[in-house]
Amino acid sequence: MESMGKKPRPRRSFTPEFKAEIVDLCRRGDRSVGQIAKDFDLTETAVRDWVRQAEVNIGERNGLTSDEREELARLRRENRRLREDVDILKRATAFFAKETR
Repeated sequence: MESMGKKPRPRRSFTPEFKAEIVDLCRRGDRSVGQIAKDFDLTETAVRDWVRQAEVNIGERNGLTSDEREELARLRRENRRLREDVDILKRATAFFAKETR
């Protein structure tokens, strides 16, 4: 499968303004999502994800809004850091408890 001649596309990032413009084009209904993706050299999956997330953000669809997703990611990072801190403190406590015996 890997030798079929297609190279993987390098990961690109897009501004929120660009994504909003693409979503607006899709919502107008003049062209299909596939055609818009092709015209802008995007993957159809990415465009569909952007449209779906925009629908969540404006309340047309259930799910986490973009702000909620950002907060969740931030809280998960903070939680991971705090767990690491606790683990370090536990090991330090065990080390010093052993030293005082």
